Amino acid sequence: MRLLKKTILGLALLGAGVLWSQEAEQEPSLDGGTIESQFEFLYKKSGNYNAEGRRYEVVRKIQLDKLRGNVLDSLTAFRKDIAELQAVITRQEGIIEDLNTKLENTSTQLTDVTEEKDSMSFFGAQISKITYNLILWTIIGTLLLFLLLFIYKFRRSNVLTQEAKVKLSDLESEYEEHRRKALEREQRISRQLQDEINKYKKGK
Repeated sequence: MRLLKKTILGLALLGAGVLWSQEAEQEPSLDGGTIESQFEFLYKKSGNYNAEGRRYEVVRKIQLDKLRGNVLDSLTAFRKDIAELQAVITRQEGIIEDLNTKLENTSTQLTDVTEEKDSMSFFGAQISKITYNLILWTIIGTLLLFLLLFIYKFRRSNVLTQEAKVKLSDLESEYEEHRRKALEREQRISRQLQDEINKYKKGK
């Protein structure tokens, strides 16, 4: 009979040790992983009981505070990413505006040169037509090269701006969806916690 009691006691201690080691391994999950996995962890760690035909969940306040801090940290990181993308968009818009101004100036200069190409006067000096045409086409070629360079930079900046806007839109959508889910879960847990508190107060 005494041997049986010792065996049962040993098995109980062994089972408690296994449960304790499992809890110790799962405990750090609030310190890392995704917000969703942390919510799942908190859900699994919450206790529950039935009273008057209703099921109640009990969550440790320290774990709820930890999860709340993690959610707020994630939201802060999202806001920082959004601000950085917005700054990139602002810089790209400034570059595009500058390139548009330069492109307009270049087009104006090109028009002026084209209108004067039949003139034989160059800076008030009379020069031969061959020399005049050579200088003229050199200027036009240089301006065209600058124009192509500006167009290339303009298009590149425009592509980068569009990509930044798409990324910002995706990030905002992801942030809103994440915030909505986080609020729903936090509200659900808060309601369950408040119901439990009310039930406890009524029980007194």
